[in-house]
Amino acid sequence: MSRHVAIVTDSTAYLPPQTMERHGITAVPLTVVLGDQALEEGTEISARSLALALQKRRSVTTSRPGPEVFAEAYRAAAGRGATAIVSLHLSAEFSGTYDAALLAAKEATVPVRVVDTGMVAMALGFCALAAAEAAETGGSPDEVVAAAEKRAAGTSAYFYVDTLEYLRRGGRIGAAQALLGSALAVKPLLELEGGRIELREKVRTASKAIARLEEIAAERAGASPVDIAVHHLAASDRAGALADRLRARVPGLAELHVSEVGAVIGAHTGPGLLGVVVSAR
Repeated sequence: MSRHVAIVTDSTAYLPPQTMERHGITAVPLTVVLGDQALEEGTEISARSLALALQKRRSVTTSRPGPEVFAEAYRAAAGRGATAIVSLHLSAEFSGTYDAALLAAKEATVPVRVVDTGMVAMALGFCALAAAEAAETGGSPDEVVAAAEKRAAGTSAYFYVDTLEYLRRGGRIGAAQALLGSALAVKPLLELEGGRIELREKVRTASKAIARLEEIAAERAGASPVDIAVHHLAASDRAGALADRLRARVPGLAELHVSEVGAVIGAHTGPGLLGVVVSAR
């Protein structure tokens, strides 16, 4: 769909394909390197394949898109009639994706606003949706960026991992680094804070950690209108049960998404991940 301001994000937003198509959002893929194979997230490697590789202790790393990939996405948007582009990406603390987008924006034939949302997964996805809705109502680039930034400011992400090992390997662990020595004795609950992964609190068992994750999400949601996303990796039953409980206890719930994270985030969290994103409308 041609529109004044086009929206570009990256594959870690984990927006449902039908939602992206409906709103005309383009997602530039990050890459997972499995052994000696470089595979695009979303098209060439599934979350399930990634989980199996991790369980077999295969070498897995991730890499940003090259600036030329963003340049092509910007050319395509301009070719569809966009006169400006807003490009929204995962936290620059996690990836060089934002920097690659900035490089490509300098050469684009239409103005490109590149935004480090400080978010990831559906926390980023909700920002992209807010931007798309602002663009659809004729918003200027400044108004579209403001809509995304407002959504980011009202969005929180919390998650549980079975082990900190994958985050340690990828250097994404932030202040939770201090937990590594006692990782066997605790089940950490983490949160996205200032674009980084930080320790929220320590719990003794997995079942108590998941119950506490639910409690934190419900408290954060309150009674105001919110959208919620429940993410997992190789833990669909656990995610479905958590989503059902949140549906029952969050009075202002508007939309609830349940999805498996893609291979890029999965590579850094490992199987067993359970996350909740709460985003104020």
